[in-house]
Amino acid sequence: MTVDALRVAAYRIPTDTPEADGTLAWDHTTLVVVTADCGDITGTGWTYGHPACTDVITRSLASHVLGRDALDVAATFDAMAKAVRNIGRSGVAGQALSAVDVALWDLKARVLGIPLHRLLGAVRDSVPVYGSGGFTTYGPHQMRDQLLGWVRDHGITRVKIKIGQSWGTRTRRDVSRMRQARAAIGDEIALMVDANGGYTAKQAARLMSEVADLEITWLEEPVSSDDVSGLRAVRDAVDADVTAGEYGHRLADFVPLCSAVDCLQIDASRCGGITEWQRVAALAAAHHLEVSAHCAPWLHAAVGAATPNLRHLEWFHDHARIETRYFDGATSPIDGAIRPDPASPGHGLTVRSADLEPYRVS
Repeated sequence: MTVDALRVAAYRIPTDTPEADGTLAWDHTTLVVVTADCGDITGTGWTYGHPACTDVITRSLASHVLGRDALDVAATFDAMAKAVRNIGRSGVAGQALSAVDVALWDLKARVLGIPLHRLLGAVRDSVPVYGSGGFTTYGPHQMRDQLLGWVRDHGITRVKIKIGQSWGTRTRRDVSRMRQARAAIGDEIALMVDANGGYTAKQAARLMSEVADLEITWLEEPVSSDDVSGLRAVRDAVDADVTAGEYGHRLADFVPLCSAVDCLQIDASRCGGITEWQRVAALAAAHHLEVSAHCAPWLHAAVGAATPNLRHLEWFHDHARIETRYFDGATSPIDGAIRPDPASPGHGLTVRSADLEPYRVS
């Protein structure tokens, strides 16, 4: 039962409207899809990254995957991680490795004929999500409609907006938008914010003090995730849970964060796929921390269902829109949660490649 084919394609998909956070603006999202075959059985993985991921996979990773036993995912992961040592595990190589690893886990579960979350050791049948969007390009009405849509249509009880606009230089607008969001959702829904590293530590603490009456529960990357001492200072100064970790590409990247955050973020599309996700989640548990999945909600559904210390997944607008539109089996949340299919082998998703073809870039 060997892996006998590995294919990859990248698709540049326009956003529905222009989007931005506090430090970056974009008008498209690139989806990189990997398929791995064992005979007539196919596993699928993906990441959101640069089209250059395709070159890394075909030139640096494929030779370390093909011919290996489809059940030996850990050994294949180890071989891939060693193969990218000299070109760098982080960034594009990390995203490429992650997509392949997810495809291999899906393939293994399908070979065995069982759902992936069961193979990983499920601890829950459904996985809670929070709504994530509220981009700085949104006006008050667009933001209100998005937040209320999640609450009313999908039963989501936590929503997040972007702040830290223009690298923290427009704090008056940040405060205004936080107040608009609270007014829109009322007092019963948890309000979360993400600064994308746009503030300094003292600036973030001052700002959160100013909006203390809004009872914000989640402050994501108030400073750069590279500024561990700054994260720790903000965590100790504010009531909201401080979180970071979305830019971790290997286990060692998360070690210093465990002493600086209240909840550790992990992104299986960057950190090394499902294999490394489980190691990072165990690291967090050893530090008495919960974890939260960053973006790519259906990529994380199975591993989230198998992670005892999971808090929630991010129902990120861009990725949720892509996955529910171009992956059969990816459904919208019901009662604030998504549910891996208990009757389908693997993660239960199939890419509609023909629908994606107009967006293919490599």
